[in-house]
This record gives sequence, structure tokens and C-alpha cells, in this order.
Amino acid sequence: MASTRAAIRYAKAILDLANSKGVAEAVNNDMKSIASTIDTNAELSTFIESPTIKVEVKESALLEVFASINGVTKGLFHLLFENKRFEILEAIALEYNKLFDESNGVEIAQVTTAIPMDAALEAKVLAKIATLSDKKITIENNVDASIIGGFILRIGDKQYNASVANRLQVLKRELSN
Repeated sequence: MASTRAAIRYAKAILDLANSKGVAEAVNNDMKSIASTIDTNAELSTFIESPTIKVEVKESALLEVFASINGVTKGLFHLLFENKRFEILEAIALEYNKLFDESNGVEIAQVTTAIPMDAALEAKVLAKIATLSDKKITIENNVDASIIGGFILRIGDKQYNASVANRLQVLKRELSN
């Protein structure tokens, strides 16, 4: 789901409120749960995005589904109810997670490999990344068999492509010139 400016504004406001109340990490866990639940549950996603379902029903259903969430997150549900904006809930949750990580100096490194990484390889990658960045790094592994072998590493706006498919493409360009 693409982020909207409205989702970014809501996420910033919720982060500020959560920080002032000292519950930013609890709200971050709520937002991770909300984002993953909406992403993996097509019925819930359709329910939230449906324009024919009343916002009162959406709010009460979400409060039941996410009964154990923090009060600040419940406040977000009520705010979305008042503004009739439940369709951007997933985008708000994802944006909140990004903002929370940025505020805590955590950077996400996306590592694309041909096969899933095991713990030993993940430790090696983390060690290499630690030499490139002074921030705390979390690894997000994406599997893409089309790269054949090797890996593609993305940290922020930097990318290092050490995939076999990229090397073959470079070789092909060199031979065709």
C-alpha cells in the first residue's frame, strides 16, 4: 500500500503523542501487528476499505479485533472514525514504523538473495553492514530466484548489487560493444 501525505501526517502526530506519553514502543508493536494483520487478511482489508460499511461498524470491529492495543492506538481508531479515514490505517501503521525506527536510529537493510538466508549468513551480512553504517541495522530478507545467486543490498538510498544476474548483464553489455 502506497503511503499518502495524510498517512504520514497521522503517523507523525501519533508518534509525537506516544513519545510524550512514553508509550512509543508499545504503539510501534501495535502498528506492526495492525499492518501485518491487514496485509495478511484479505477479508479485513476489504472490510476496512469498503465504502458501504459504516465507520461506526468499522471502529467497533477494529476495537474487537485489536482488543489488547494501547490507548494511544485506540485514540487513532477514534480519530479515523471521526474523520472517516479508515482506508489509510495500514499506510499509517507502516509509516509509523518507519518514523519510529528513524527516531531510534534504526535503519532497515533490505537484502535480496536467491534463497532464504540462514542465521550464519545473516550474521556475516550484519557484520559487513556494521562497517558501512553507524546506525543500528535490522535485516529484511527478500527472496528473488531471478538474481540466480549473490545478493542485492539496499540501505536507505544506497544499493550494492553483487548478484550473478547483474554480473551476467554487465558481461553481456561489454561483449556487445
